[in-house]
Amino acid sequence: MPGIRGPSEYSQEPARDPSLKVNAKEPFNAEPTRSALVQTYVTPVNLFYKRNHGPIPIVDHLPSYSVAFTGLLNKPRNLSIKDIRCLPKYNVTATLQCAGNRRTAMSKVLNVRGVGWDVSAIGNAVWGGAKLADVLELLGIPKLSDCTSLGGRHVEFVSVDQCKEENGGPYKASIPLIQATNPEADVLLAYEMNGETLNRDHGFPLRVVVPGVIGARSVKWLDSINLLAEECQGFFMQKDYKMFPPSVNWDNIDWSSRRPQMDFPVQSAICSLEDVQMVKPGKVSIKGYAVSGGGRGIERMDISLDGGKSWVEASRTQKPGKHYISDHHASDKWAWVLFEATIDVSQTTEVVAKAVDSAANVQPENVESIWNLRGVLNTSWHRVLLRLGHSNL
Repeated sequence: MPGIRGPSEYSQEPARDPSLKVNAKEPFNAEPTRSALVQTYVTPVNLFYKRNHGPIPIVDHLPSYSVAFTGLLNKPRNLSIKDIRCLPKYNVTATLQCAGNRRTAMSKVLNVRGVGWDVSAIGNAVWGGAKLADVLELLGIPKLSDCTSLGGRHVEFVSVDQCKEENGGPYKASIPLIQATNPEADVLLAYEMNGETLNRDHGFPLRVVVPGVIGARSVKWLDSINLLAEECQGFFMQKDYKMFPPSVNWDNIDWSSRRPQMDFPVQSAICSLEDVQMVKPGKVSIKGYAVSGGGRGIERMDISLDGGKSWVEASRTQKPGKHYISDHHASDKWAWVLFEATIDVSQTTEVVAKAVDSAANVQPENVESIWNLRGVLNTSWHRVLLRLGHSNL
């Protein structure tokens, strides 16, 4: 791709915040600490989790960069950043979450393959860019189309990113055309993050952001966008990020038996405490995040002080100073909520968090029931053990 290239080695990686917890260096994968994650509703760019599959692409000459639109459309075309910036700009507050978030807890049940994420492979940002529905309309595909005149039903995003899983080829993923052409789905070709130009780690100069869907579909460093009759056949659509039952292992797995995971399930995690936390007797603040996919809000956030025998409700907030109502027009439907509860601790106890979304979906009680060999979508109740002792809390 003119103007941008995917290097084959890691000598020109960008600088990163030293406070990040590094899970892998080549490729670089890191997350913020639990306590840093929920300090603010909008995650600072430097603390937003980083999930990469190869060396970070390098932009040599931005004016030469363009995205090729090809496949089953009448008029294939290249669009430059300038072309895309000429379209109406939208700011969408959306939470992105790696499908492997909370994988370490799943690996304690039985070994799984994947990056060892704690609870912070997630972040909430204000993404700025053009709606993909507007871009496709510019190319002759009407809004709310589920099929192009040539039979295109899926929109494939191809990255400059080179990854070993594609044998050195590009990372790629797809979404249905009906989602891409729906303005209410808020799919963006984003060039800004939190009001600033995207940085290299997060997709400069252009990425797609697919709200409410696992992060693997929000492809960074766009090279081309292709209209296909069938969904993308890339590795990360066909042989990864699928939900299998606990009975499936690496000897009997049939990747074709499951569809690619799209929406992420309802999720929550306590971030003010570690898995085992020493505390003094008295009041302890419980803080964390809750989020659900598909634009569903968080209807309730439940906290248990006795391992799940009884429950109290935590407060939920989004924008500072504004009352949060699930699925209300004034709420950010694609974004997490932050929760808080204050509890009295007089003995060693297990604190549990579980979220309920606006469709009454509830997190499953036990990780054992949703264990899978890739360690994805661990949305079980989040549990921390409070031990009485000497503490700064």
